[in-house]
Amino acid sequence: MDYGHELEFGYFLIPDAGNPRRVLEAARLADLLGYDVLAVQDHPYQPAHLDALALLGVILGQTEQIRVFQDVGNLPLRPPAMFAKAAATLDALSGGRFEAGLGGGAFLRPAHAMGAPALTAGDSLAALEEAVAILRASWSGAPELRFEGRHYRLDGARPGPAPAHEISIWLGAAKPRALALTGRVADGWGSPLMNYMPPAAAAEA
Repeated sequence: MDYGHELEFGYFLIPDAGNPRRVLEAARLADLLGYDVLAVQDHPYQPAHLDALALLGVILGQTEQIRVFQDVGNLPLRPPAMFAKAAATLDALSGGRFEAGLGGGAFLRPAHAMGAPALTAGDSLAALEEAVAILRASWSGAPELRFEGRHYRLDGARPGPAPAHEISIWLGAAKPRALALTGRVADGWGSPLMNYMPPAAAAEA
């Protein structure tokens, strides 16, 4: 199928807290070998994992070409206005090499144990839709933001810095409502791992 863009190759990097040096070696090697994108899973409640955003910042500082994103960012533990600022900062510092991978949070109970709001699966999807709107507004160049949602509210927030390029928003989705949301508001779909969705089902999705 032709999706209107060049085929790109990516590397899925495990953020192994037990061997940070090897994690960075793998990222530098992926860059050296010419991979287009590098993804890091974002499970802040997992003690065996490094923090994804902090890790991606270091990787961007040690690579030259490869673009990076979270696969996918844990929204309940990363409020969208703050994520927008972090993403724009990483993008500006790297010359436009950060993309936004987001999800509603597949593991809501562990996230709640770390201080995230107590959300149902339906709530998390509604919060994700609000978050995408906030991200786009934050990167639009508007001097001030106001947003009145059920899960997020902004009352005169002043966004910045500006990202170096138009950051793409990719959503991780598997179920029908999440796939429909992806089609409505996202730039791309981060298809789930094959243990969640076999190839035939992924093609249909």
